[in-house]
Order: sequence, then C-alpha cells, then structure tokens
Amino acid sequence: MRKAILALADGTVFEGTAFGAQGETTGEVVFNTSMMGYQEVLTDPSYNGQLVCMTYSQQGNYGINEEDIESVNPWVEGFIVKEACMYPSNWRSTDSLMGYLARHGIVGISGIDTRALTRIIRDKGAMQAVISTTDPDYKRLVEKARASRGLVGVDLVKAVTCKGPYRWEEELWRIGRGYPHGTATKRFKVVAYDFGIKRNILRNLAEAGCDVAVVPASTPAESVLQSNPDGIFLSNGPGDPSAVTYAKKNVEKLIGKKPIFGICLGHQILSLALGGRTFKMKFGHRGGNQPVQDLTTGKVEITSQNHGFAVDSESLFGIVDITHINLNDRTVEGLAHKELPLFSVQYHPEASPGPHDSQYLFKRFVDMMEASKK
Repeated sequence: MRKAILALADGTVFEGTAFGAQGETTGEVVFNTSMMGYQEVLTDPSYNGQLVCMTYSQQGNYGINEEDIESVNPWVEGFIVKEACMYPSNWRSTDSLMGYLARHGIVGISGIDTRALTRIIRDKGAMQAVISTTDPDYKRLVEKARASRGLVGVDLVKAVTCKGPYRWEEELWRIGRGYPHGTATKRFKVVAYDFGIKRNILRNLAEAGCDVAVVPASTPAESVLQSNPDGIFLSNGPGDPSAVTYAKKNVEKLIGKKPIFGICLGHQILSLALGGRTFKMKFGHRGGNQPVQDLTTGKVEITSQNHGFAVDSESLFGIVDITHINLNDRTVEGLAHKELPLFSVQYHPEASPGPHDSQYLFKRFVDMMEASKK
C-alpha cells in the first residue's frame, strides 16, 4: 500500500493511501453527495478539470461494468474516497474500481476524512488541489496547488467533445436486453451539440422518438440548419460557459430558427446567447439529491446535478420565464423563452445516476417539436 497526499491551495494537507494509478494530478477539488453512481461520475465529461470527493463513505463495492459508463473513458482529474472496496460483488461487475482507475491512468486517494474535506469546501469554496503519490513534500505540493490554473475563463469543452459527427441509436436499458436499437418510432430529426454529452441523454432522446445526429461543439450553425432538423439539443459539459465563445455565437444564430432544449452547460450557453450572464458558484451542486421546484406546476423534483456555474436570473429579466429553482439556494434551475420555442434546465433529467423525477422534460422537447411542425 503506497502513501498518497492531497494538498489544498488553502494549505490544508491530507495523507492517505494511493489507489488507482500512480503519479500526480491537479484540479479543482469538489464534492459529490450521491450514495451510488461512482462509475457514471468518473465517466461524465462535465467533471473534466476536477478532483472529485465522494461524501458517501465506501466506494467500489459493486465494481465496474461496461454498460454503465457515460462516455468513452473517465474524465475526472483525480478521485477521493473514505474507503475503497477492494473486493466488489455484483452480477454485472467485470472489474474493480481500483483496477479501472489504474487502467485509465486516474490517480486516487483513500483513507482520508472526506467529511472534513467536504466541510472545508463548503466553508471556503471549491479550490485548486493536488493529489500525489510521488512527491512527499507537503509545502511543495501546496505551492503546486496554488500555482495551478482554475476553471474560470478556461475552455474545457474542446478536450471532451467528439472529433466528428455520428448518429446515435441506443435506447434506454432493459434488463436482459441491455440497450436496444430501433424499438421507438423515430419521428423527429435532432442535432445534438456535444459539449461533453452523456450517453444516457442520447438514449433518452432516442427513446422519445428522436433520430439523433451528434456534432462537435464547434460545428457552425449554418451546417446544422442545412440539415433541416426538427430540433436542436445543447448538451452538458465541463468548465466555464463564458469561455466557450464559439458555442455562444453558434447558438445565437440558431435561436428562433428551430426548437432548442439545453441541459447543464447547454442551459448556460443558451442563456449567454440570449444576452444573460453566468457566475461561478461557491462550491456548486453535485449529487443525486438536489430539490428543485417546477414553478409552472408547483411540484418538487429530486434531481441529479453536476455544475459549478449558474445563470444570473436578473440578466434575463423580461426575456425568459424562470421555470425551475433550486430549493436549497434559490438559484436558477430552468428557464423558457417568453415567445420562442426553447427551454433549458441546469440539472440532469437523464439521471444516470439519480432519480427519474425529471424524465418528462424529454417529452416536453418532443411536444415542442411537434407543435412547431404545425
């Protein structure tokens, strides 16, 4: 068992045990409050640039399986847990968490007080940090953390977007069948911008009757319109939305031309394209237990979330209706244009992992495209 060190930019140092790959990694340290779903967290491109601390004490107990990954590989910069399970047990498991991290070059640390780390982040905010299994010098590691660049003003989308366009056919998972193809009638052509898209978003779109064409984040709006889709989807993704200037410019050209649905980073980019502003949150929302109220119905949804930036509601006054709010801090969780066929949410209705309370939003997108055809 090899020693690992986690050093924060505020000078705090934790010493634990290395698991996964050996080496050193830097990123913004954040916490996720989900009790399960570590595999989907690891492979969510929205975590690019971050060291993720899981607040639930044991991770890895049900292993790893290929069906539950959300992209081609893990995107976290590092993984932080209280206890890493060495002997997973699950009928779908094909690998251990430790083996998976090592195979993909992800540095991890276990055996630290994750509750104490979470309290520091809650009090002081998300900050830069270093995990190292190779450098034992506390002072030097703290200096490395302080010298590393944060997420503000950095375009991380270019690192996670697809290299070229492709079509998506998988639908939602069924026990004994995996992910079927072609069971839903495809009534709508949808172009999905990949800012770091999760596979379960694509599966929900396909399940809802969409013939989905995925395109890279920098695809010109003119090219998208030339294909004459019924709707446009703006995906989740990592980092600062204001740094993805090419996406904002393209979305500006698409507004009013086709129905648009945005999730997470897509919600933020759409807001910027409408003339709004975004801001960096103190420690963000990450986990599968965030309460959100749908202001159009009054209903409360328990949602899956992963974001460190949010939309300034006042910057869009008179342009959109705020449709959803977070009940913990009253931040914007959803909006809809007052006149045009477009809406977006900050949270993840596709879950994976998380509750399915918000799955109705994919039907709302389909209904919007159906109405636009008339």
